[in-house]
Amino acid sequence: MDNLQLLAQWLKESTYTVVFTGAGMSTESGLPDFRSKTGLWKSKDPKKLASIEAMYQNPHEFYDFYRQRLATLGEAKPHKGHLILADWEKKRIIQAIITQNVDGLHHRAGSHRVIELHGTLRESLCLKCQKTYPSQILLTEGIPRCSCGNMLKPGVVLFGEMLPQEALRQADIETRRSHLFIVIGSSLEVSPANFFPLEAKEVGARLVLINLEPTEMDERADLLIRDKAGHVLEKIDGILKTLA
Repeated sequence: MDNLQLLAQWLKESTYTVVFTGAGMSTESGLPDFRSKTGLWKSKDPKKLASIEAMYQNPHEFYDFYRQRLATLGEAKPHKGHLILADWEKKRIIQAIITQNVDGLHHRAGSHRVIELHGTLRESLCLKCQKTYPSQILLTEGIPRCSCGNMLKPGVVLFGEMLPQEALRQADIETRRSHLFIVIGSSLEVSPANFFPLEAKEVGARLVLINLEPTEMDERADLLIRDKAGHVLEKIDGILKTLA
C-alpha cells in the first residue's frame, strides 16, 4: 500500500480528523508563501512592512503593502484542494480546519468549521473601538480611518501582536479531539501555531505531513508526503470514492 492509499485508509478509519493548513495550501491559487526560496519574505523585512510599529511609523508603506496583498488576493480563487476539503467537511470525513492562512480561501470554497489562527484579510478593524469593516476600505487612497477617527488595521495578526486567544482555544480543543491530524503546506516554523501538531501526537493522533519541503517535525510524523496540496487531495479523494 503506497502513502496515498494509506492516508485514504486512515481517513476512512478516523472518527475525528483535523486538517492544519499553511501558506503552501494556497500557492496553487497563485498566492506566494512566506519562507520558501520564492516566498514573500525572501526580499522583504516583515517587521518593516507587517508590524504594529510599521503601521504607526511608516503608514504609507504599510498600507501600500496590504493594498498589494489585497489586489493579489482578489485575483486568487480556491483550487481543487480547497474544494475537496469543503466537500469532505460536508461528508464528515474531516471535522475541522485550523489554518495559518489569512486569505479566506477555505471559506470561499465552502468550508465552515475553519479556525483562523492569524486572523483574516476579509476584514479590517479599529484597534480603539473594535469596529470592523470590509477589507475593501483598505484599498482607498491615503490612510483608512474608523468613524471614531482611529487608523484601521487589517484583520490579520501583525508582527508584535498576540494570536487571538479564542482562536487558540478552539484550535486546542479540536486538536485534542483528533484521531488523525493532517498538516498541509506549512513550514511549521511559526510558534505557537506549530505546537498543535505536537499536541496531536501527545493525545495519540496519527500525524501526517503533506509538504513540498522538509520541516523540523518530519521525524515526528507517522506519514510524510512530498507533493502539492491540490494534487495530493485530488488523488486521495479519488481513492476514497473507491473505498466507499
